[in-house]
Amino acid sequence: MNKKKDSYYKKSTLTKIDLGALLKDLQTLQQECEWVEFKVNNSNPFDIGKYLSALSNSACYHGEKYGYLVYGIENETHHAIGTLFYPSKEKKGNQELENWLATQLNPKVDFNIFEWDMNGLHFVILRVEATKNSPVSFKGESFIRIGTYNKPLDEHPERERKIWNRDNNYIFERENAIEGITDIDVLSLIDYPGYFDMIKFPLPDNRKGIIERLLQDKIIQRNGNGFDITNLGAILFARDIDAFDTISRKAIRWSFTMERIGLKPRRNSLVKEDMPWVLMA
Repeated sequence: MNKKKDSYYKKSTLTKIDLGALLKDLQTLQQECEWVEFKVNNSNPFDIGKYLSALSNSACYHGEKYGYLVYGIENETHHAIGTLFYPSKEKKGNQELENWLATQLNPKVDFNIFEWDMNGLHFVILRVEATKNSPVSFKGESFIRIGTYNKPLDEHPERERKIWNRDNNYIFERENAIEGITDIDVLSLIDYPGYFDMIKFPLPDNRKGIIERLLQDKIIQRNGNGFDITNLGAILFARDIDAFDTISRKAIRWSFTMERIGLKPRRNSLVKEDMPWVLMA
């Protein structure tokens, strides 16, 4: 794979082009969206912490992968006006803002802070992963988005119950290994000839036919105008597993004979200590 594109495929790293595309997608969302909040300059660390709790919980409630706190966009019009907020320069006491926020969230939830300049304006996106195991609290209190407001989660027990129950439906194989890529990227990352050979299905003679079949078998999923590659797809059919950062760093390569399960051997597979087994007939 082209080394210059490596960062594009890592969940924790987005290029300026990726961020610009993400910002544009978020701007097109309806204003009452409960898993995205737009701000201009509010840099109060306590407010940010409450938003991270509320957005993580709301993303879970609505079945979204992430919640977003976006700086530099007017909330009412969604116009891009830029921000004076530079989180990389902010501190709470002697701690950097990002580190302080991480220590105040429970359970620990993955979030990223992206800062970049575009068209002479500065923008910031805080992206927080949807909680999976339990509601996320900030300084001991959990929040949820109700319309455009942050509210204590315990005031909305019906939403809290749904968040707790979400974890029962969590399936590792359906989670995404790589997100927001083009159909061309999909075909460069997935060994689709090997996939069609494995399922004993004729290889379509066009890109659309290949993509549709990969979608049908949950190897990939639609993501707006792009696609996500699922963990299932990456584990079984990656051309280069090292391109999938979130899987390769926890995986152990292990060669095994696929004749034992009635399939022709074609490539190395993966064993992951905390990964459920996936068998395809």
